[in-house]
Amino acid sequence: MDRAVVTGGAGFIGANLVDRLVDDGVEVLVVDDLSTGHLARLAHARSTRRVTFHQLDVRDAALRELFRSFGPDVVFHLAAQIDVRRSVRDPVFDAEVNVGGLVNVLDASRLAGVERVVFASSGGARFGDVDQIPTPEDAPARPESPYGVSKLVADDYLAYYRRAHGLDYVSLGFSNVYGPGQDPHGEAGVVAIFIGDLLAGRTPVIYGDGRQTRDFVFVEDVTDACVRAARIGGGEYLNIGTGEETTIRELFELVRRAVGVDVEPRFAPPRPGEQRRSCLDPRRAAAALGWEPWTPLAEGIAATVAAFAG
Repeated sequence: MDRAVVTGGAGFIGANLVDRLVDDGVEVLVVDDLSTGHLARLAHARSTRRVTFHQLDVRDAALRELFRSFGPDVVFHLAAQIDVRRSVRDPVFDAEVNVGGLVNVLDASRLAGVERVVFASSGGARFGDVDQIPTPEDAPARPESPYGVSKLVADDYLAYYRRAHGLDYVSLGFSNVYGPGQDPHGEAGVVAIFIGDLLAGRTPVIYGDGRQTRDFVFVEDVTDACVRAARIGGGEYLNIGTGEETTIRELFELVRRAVGVDVEPRFAPPRPGEQRRSCLDPRRAAAALGWEPWTPLAEGIAATVAAFAG
């Protein structure tokens, strides 16, 4: 891999991926409309002169010429509408960005002769409420939100472009990604929200009873999976998670101890479109990519708190 495009590269996961690619000696084109991303996240990567930034919506037809002129080997498609609540309020917009945007990226990739697309899916939202925990890739998918539906539909488009045009892909279903660089205000991410509130002296809010569970995976582990998926395997969906359930109450306690404060959260009604339990079985990713999550939750939270505080 010599040249790569990262859509959504000014976002939390995207910027971490760009840093990893630059460190690996890859020339990177970042495409981001900056609706939720921040250009400041790319300061280090851009200073290496290996990164070109282009502000553009992934639905824009100009994406085709942009890809063709850059000539990437691999496209990492991370740009998305990621707010589950907004997808419930405005499913048309969600589909325009997450489905229409994906198809535009795939067609631009096809025309530019791209070898592979690595797609950022969502393991939790894609499956919805499930009967099997940890959830394997072949579990029945019952998404609880339009956002989850868009991620499920994406796999059919990826498979079609592979069959019809020879455009290879790997779809990575991330569990709940956290780590340094996440925005506690503009992006989903309960770890960042809790840390931001506690450091600012605010009382964090837990929606629902706090016994709902999530699978929290550190961002550096996720970017490692992305890089591996650009080089290994192909033509499949893979879970990227830890296989470990953590309740939101347990998460709050870990964050509270790492910040070093004695605060109790307040509780609010649950939010629509969010599933009760979410935890992904990562064993297929281990077999296909040689990937495993290596960062324990307490260690990752400590690193994230230190980044926020310092």
